[in-house]
Amino acid sequence: MATDHIRYDVLARDALRGVLRKVLSDAAAHGLPGEHHFFITFVSKAEGVKLSPRLLAQYPEEMTIILQHQFWDLTVLDDRFEVGLSFGGIPERLVVPFSAIKSFLDPSVKFGLQFDTSDVTEVAPDNLPAAPAPSAVSVPSPAAEKPEAADEPTPPSQGGAEVVRLDRFRKK
Repeated sequence: MATDHIRYDVLARDALRGVLRKVLSDAAAHGLPGEHHFFITFVSKAEGVKLSPRLLAQYPEEMTIILQHQFWDLTVLDDRFEVGLSFGGIPERLVVPFSAIKSFLDPSVKFGLQFDTSDVTEVAPDNLPAAPAPSAVSVPSPAAEKPEAADEPTPPSQGGAEVVRLDRFRKK
């Protein structure tokens, strides 16, 4: 078999991450249109990921966040995005490099992307900085869109985003 000197796999991966970057940039600038909402799964201990120690203890390998009704300060940079969400009524600021993302799903239009994260460098837990918590709340997604809750949902009157694990629905 011929050697791939062009590295089409890297070009395709970077192009798909560009799609994700563009979608998140549009959401940061204009909000989410219509019924669009995003499930983003990422490696919790990947280099550059910033989570609070509480979230890292709860999701030591991977974490899925939902961007839907209320999130705040969504900032998209060339190599990462940052967003504020509430977990169990506690506001958190997350920093997620695009290289740490395992999957992206917009269930409103049945669109998804899967990324190979086998080359992601993980950092030791004591090297992970805690992300500062902003002072806003997020509303959970509708029950019809939540296949399985990873922890107890926060009542809608208190706000709070809900993290779900999609592993149960993946074919093995």
